[in-house]
Amino acid sequence: MFRSVVPAWSLVALLAVSQVALAQQAAPVPSNQMKTVKEQASYAIGLNIGSDLKSEAAELDVEALVRGLKDSLAGAKPALSEEQIQAAMKVFVGELQAKAAEKAKGAADKNAKEGAAFLAANKTKQGVKTTASGLQYQVLKAGTGASPKATSTVKTHYHGTLIDGTVFDSSVDRGEPAQFPVNRVIPGWTEALQMMKVGDKWRLFLPSELAYGERGAGDDIGPNSVLVFEVELIDIVQ
Repeated sequence: MFRSVVPAWSLVALLAVSQVALAQQAAPVPSNQMKTVKEQASYAIGLNIGSDLKSEAAELDVEALVRGLKDSLAGAKPALSEEQIQAAMKVFVGELQAKAAEKAKGAADKNAKEGAAFLAANKTKQGVKTTASGLQYQVLKAGTGASPKATSTVKTHYHGTLIDGTVFDSSVDRGEPAQFPVNRVIPGWTEALQMMKVGDKWRLFLPSELAYGERGAGDDIGPNSVLVFEVELIDIVQ
């Protein structure tokens, strides 16, 4: 986990350098602030390192961190042996992982509770149907075409949100339909698509076990998240 900080801040830092340079060309810098690109870029890189370390919930000794940076940049002999460094990092990374696991469990419990309450209320709404798996759906527009099989490849437009309305993915927003095999997507989609007809537009409410479950997906979809999709089945490609 800790090692992931380096590539993340390197790219951001380079972007920050270019942005600072452009800003310096566009407007004069007050005399009481850092004036040169070197000063500003160095400060920007420091800000980004600190921001990424903070996002990792890393509690660091700032003086020791600065000393390590100075020794490394100066090519000085490290104050710690390789064995000491490895031992310290093993403990430190272990502590970070424990904190991350605790945070993830808290998020998972919260999402599970809120998701269950949402689905319980949603299934009583007019037009919402529930399948044996727990999938809930609402027909927004009825089509008259054929229904795909699990082995079919389909073309769809979709708009995906969390239960609070946060958008995490949308082919509609991108303005380009998505094409994929029915049996290569999350279980809730695989089930729903085989019930739909070409021309249908449904709103799907997916319990987490029919979506990404306890793992979640990336930064946008947390563990045990209930997902809401508006899906239009445009065509069966093959």
